[in-house]
Amino acid sequence: MARIKGIDIPNDKRIEISLTYIYGIGRNLSKTILNDAKVDLNKKAKDLTDDELSRIRTEVEKYTVEGDLRREVNLNIKTKMEINSYQGTRHKKNLPVRGQRTSRNARTRKGKGKVVANKKK
Repeated sequence: MARIKGIDIPNDKRIEISLTYIYGIGRNLSKTILNDAKVDLNKKAKDLTDDELSRIRTEVEKYTVEGDLRREVNLNIKTKMEINSYQGTRHKKNLPVRGQRTSRNARTRKGKGKVVANKKK
């Protein structure tokens, strides 16, 4: 297994897909990285040479990914909570942040439904 940014990428998948296992790299960024590193998109991760792997690693270094990106996102959330912005208060209350309805849905964020006594009329 090849390791990039401390993540083991799967050998049996195409390198374009394997790179998306790194937090912060999606399909588009994966294609960009591989084109800049001059690596074939359809090559399997196990078929990569050491030279190709090192070129991919140097390209990935140019972007904010994995631990640095997670830390940055968490700091942004904490900042919003400290300044009491609308999104920050939604984070504090554990409610959906991006304008979704909560009267009917939002069970992922709100948790299991609470039983209300004497609701039937």
